[in-house]
Amino acid sequence: MTAPRFDELIHPSTRLSIVSLLAAADWADFSYIRDQLGLSDSALSKQLSTLEQAGYVTVDRTIRRRVRARLTTDGRVAFLGHVAALQAIVATANTSTGSAGDRSRN
Repeated sequence: MTAPRFDELIHPSTRLSIVSLLAAADWADFSYIRDQLGLSDSALSKQLSTLEQAGYVTVDRTIRRRVRARLTTDGRVAFLGHVAALQAIVATANTSTGSAGDRSRN
């Protein structure tokens, strides 16, 4: 099991969507990621660069101008830790909501 660790770099919705998509694949073509997430080329390039600089993503540019990306081991660990942290937050909220709801009825 992965230890919960909230990751500020992954958390913004666009990056979280990219990393989630990459977590489900070995490699993903730039055009596939762009189309699935409804991003412009420039927006996706910027986010992939940020993730690549952090060591979370590897970007492969081929001679034929094909671009594809994948999560690195560090990226996968960070993603799984972030997911675990979000699940812990939701579990705490669910517990707190149940307790608060019980108190408001008294």
